[in-house]
Amino acid sequence: MKKVALLLSVISIAFVSCKDTKSKTETVVKETVEIKKEQPKVKKAVNVITWKGYKPTGNHTGTIDVKSSEFKMNDGKLTGGVFVFDMTTIKNGDIKDPSYKSDLENHLKSADFFDVATNPTSKFEITKVIYNPENNFIITGNLTMNGVTKSISFPAFIKDKTFKSKTIKIDRTDFGIKFKSKKFFNNLKDKFINDEFEITFEINM
Repeated sequence: MKKVALLLSVISIAFVSCKDTKSKTETVVKETVEIKKEQPKVKKAVNVITWKGYKPTGNHTGTIDVKSSEFKMNDGKLTGGVFVFDMTTIKNGDIKDPSYKSDLENHLKSADFFDVATNPTSKFEITKVIYNPENNFIITGNLTMNGVTKSISFPAFIKDKTFKSKTIKIDRTDFGIKFKSKKFFNNLKDKFINDEFEITFEINM
């Protein structure tokens, strides 16, 4: 009889022990799941100009980093702002050959184009914002590039707290960039570079 009682006692202790272990395991798993759910989502920073230049044989694309940005708001609406672009960060995005890619980037930074040694930054300052019923707008402002300031206008919008422009077409010769321009050189044949190039802004607010 004593042996039976002892056996029942051991079984009871083992059952309780297993139950406690299972309970602890379930608690740990549950806590782990809750921690994963509470991890915050990190928004990827986007502060960049995308550019595209053309020539008879094709085009090249790339980026320029935004050095700083300031937005002026009134009652939740955009009224002004200043963006500074780091011209030393001009990058090409379509050339695969490292040597050719580096040559183009260095040429764009040279005095033939943006003369980065003399003008390491460019700037755009918003002077006027016109809203339309869809809450998009037309931006007018002063673009300073290569030491020259010109007024430009373009459509833009705000999405997910990011200021985004539509395609902006700029005549580089308005900013003193004459390299292989047909406006200034008559003997280029098909070796010219288009005067007009395109940029878009994408800047976090």
